[in-house]
Amino acid sequence: MSGKIIVLPETLTHRIAAGEVVERPASIVKELVENALDAGSTEISVELEKGGCQSIRVTDNGEGIGPEDLPLAFARHATSKIAAFEDLYRVRSFGFRGEALPSIASISRVEMVTRRAESPVGARLIIEGGVILEQTDAGCPVGTSVRVSRIFDPVPVRRKFLKSEMTEQGYCLDWITRLALAQPGIRLRVSAGERTLMNVPAAKDLAERIALTLGRDFQGRLVPATGERNGATLRGFVSRPEFTRSSAAQMYLYVNGRYVKDYLLNHAIMTAFRRVIEPRRYPVVVLFLDVPPGDVDVNVHPTKMEVRFRNPREIYGLIAESLCATIGAGSSSEKRPTGSPDMERTAYAARVEEALKRYRVSSGPEKLFFGRSTPSQQRTEVIPPRPEALEFPSVREQPEMQARFADLGYLGQVAGTYLVFAGEEGVVLVDQHAAHERIIFENLKKRTEGTGGNTVGQRLLMPEVVSLPPRDLSFLTESIPILEEAGMEVEAFGGDSVVVKAVPAFLPDAEARTLIGDLLAECLEGDCRLPLTERRERIFTALACRAAVKANRSLSVPEVERLCRDLDALPHAATCPHGRPLKIVISVGELEKLFKRR
Repeated sequence: MSGKIIVLPETLTHRIAAGEVVERPASIVKELVENALDAGSTEISVELEKGGCQSIRVTDNGEGIGPEDLPLAFARHATSKIAAFEDLYRVRSFGFRGEALPSIASISRVEMVTRRAESPVGARLIIEGGVILEQTDAGCPVGTSVRVSRIFDPVPVRRKFLKSEMTEQGYCLDWITRLALAQPGIRLRVSAGERTLMNVPAAKDLAERIALTLGRDFQGRLVPATGERNGATLRGFVSRPEFTRSSAAQMYLYVNGRYVKDYLLNHAIMTAFRRVIEPRRYPVVVLFLDVPPGDVDVNVHPTKMEVRFRNPREIYGLIAESLCATIGAGSSSEKRPTGSPDMERTAYAARVEEALKRYRVSSGPEKLFFGRSTPSQQRTEVIPPRPEALEFPSVREQPEMQARFADLGYLGQVAGTYLVFAGEEGVVLVDQHAAHERIIFENLKKRTEGTGGNTVGQRLLMPEVVSLPPRDLSFLTESIPILEEAGMEVEAFGGDSVVVKAVPAFLPDAEARTLIGDLLAECLEGDCRLPLTERRERIFTALACRAAVKANRSLSVPEVERLCRDLDALPHAATCPHGRPLKIVISVGELEKLFKRR
């Protein structure tokens, strides 16, 4: 009688293991570029076909691989980086476990051509599905060229989970950008067919590398940050308090040169910035933390995106205090903490304990939420609104609507944010920002979907040139027709830049560079190759949120009446475009229960 437990065949175990390392084409790009960096390359070229979904080629001028070692490079757990267990705590290279190449080869076809400087001739190896098909001599320059094709052919179900070609290309560019920032002395070129997506020359220092990689707009807006404690050093750049983003997408953190996503580090940064930037805004940071290899474990996850520190409290303190000193020197006095020193120390200690508690108990998936906001960041945004923010043209009346906001009795405001009404069903609370956001959003849709034409734009006296990272630039140029519908005039300006000539008339005071940044943060959180309708709705949602009346704004009675009339004219008046409810009803029965009348 046969048992229930069987030993899986090697081909199956390799494909299962590959799933941990190769999630999408961007994973292949990351591993191959990291291998090129470990080989001492100074020039790396990446070629993508159909966003990396069809094929990927990475070429470098590194030290190459000898013909006798070539087959071993594709053997599982074969590596030149470590020889004993203790070496894991001294490793400085990117790859060291011997999993990347065999994992890639098990789910694709790989052709590698390589030559060392002392060899008169190079070698070519072709491997598919984990099986070596050919190994021959080949003429080639010093270095290595790896072409990966037929990606996910052995596991077609994985291909079904890939997103569009443009989105996968965006993920590839994201990883190359992260690696480029960490290696200022490397020249990187990325192309797709005949089009050059990225061409970053070697830079003399990190400041120049940031400008070349992320865009010239970052020059003059970042300040250097340094710190040292018990053998750990911090260096890099952080944005000035007035230069922020609406998401954490441009917070680049590196531990011993390796890009990581770590809750502890993220929390320490936000602790430093929490009193000098607006709620729900994030700084731009490029920070490098160097610690002794024995004080950090980089081997806690197959992709090495997570790390564990031996002394997390000291690391937290190093980052928070170093950044406080950096931004404190240049921030205005009115933004500085006003409490007593004892109160400040108590608040800081509480935040440290909160971060350490979550660091100790958090599981892997929780640590991956790099942009998760802390409770102190979840307060309603406070920005002094413009009087004309409520003067957006009304939509047509919808007489079939049953519950009319205009028929409710207005009682007043609570916390300068919630409008209170008395109605037949009880007390009605309306979130003024969510309500106004829905009005603007529906009006934008009505204008573009109807015959009214595009929304009127306000031309800028001086057009503004905005420099962008490759993925952002690609998305924005494809979205220019949608932006025109919303009243924005944006044109490609050559290189990595666009020029903004007009902004929507309902945002006359908007700073073009900040507006572009907020739009990209809103729209690039998910699939950047969305269907046209969904992409348009995301852009309109971001513009409506920016234009809507903010919290802590006292509204006059005529403004409230106007808001109610516009709500009554909407086809959908239950939530804001983000899905948050714009009204809450407390029934008379619930009030009676609260007052124990029944």
